Amino acid sequence: MARAADNRNCAPALRPKMQAPRISIAPEDPRQPEVRRLIDLSDAYMQALYPPDSNHLAAAETLAAPDTVFLVARRDGEAIGSIAFRLIAPGHAEMKRMFVRADARGHGLGRRLLEALEDAARRRQIARISLETGILQVEAIGLYRAAGYQECPPFAGYAPDPLSLFLTRRL
Repeated sequence: MARAADNRNCAPALRPKMQAPRISIAPEDPRQPEVRRLIDLSDAYMQALYPPDSNHLAAAETLAAPDTVFLVARRDGEAIGSIAFRLIAPGHAEMKRMFVRADARGHGLGRRLLEALEDAARRRQIARISLETGILQVEAIGLYRAAGYQECPPFAGYAPDPLSLFLTRRL
């Protein structure tokens, strides 16, 4: 009888532990097929929320330009999120393409992407990041505001739009 009890007590130690998924965030080429699919998901999401005149979507080719940094978040190798910035003036960048797949939301990935982007901007001596986002993206707006982004006037050729919110932050 004691032997059976010993086996039961040892069993949990013999079970393999589940590993948490590994998340990596790194610069990548936005023209890769898997990353293009992620961009397509982002486009579909935005097109469902806003009319064409209020969507300011940067194409993969634009995101691959030398003045742009495009970061991809991967969970165990699978692309689940992205964020980019493009230089719009010396020391000033515009954030583009912040997106997290629906099945990866709610775990702080947006915040991690934003922090990675800001770190990459600092390494390039960028002192200010500005962004345009839609007013219906309440979660994104909350994230930006919690990170210290404040409202600003339209910038870099944007026109005022009742569906747009313009935010900026000094790093």
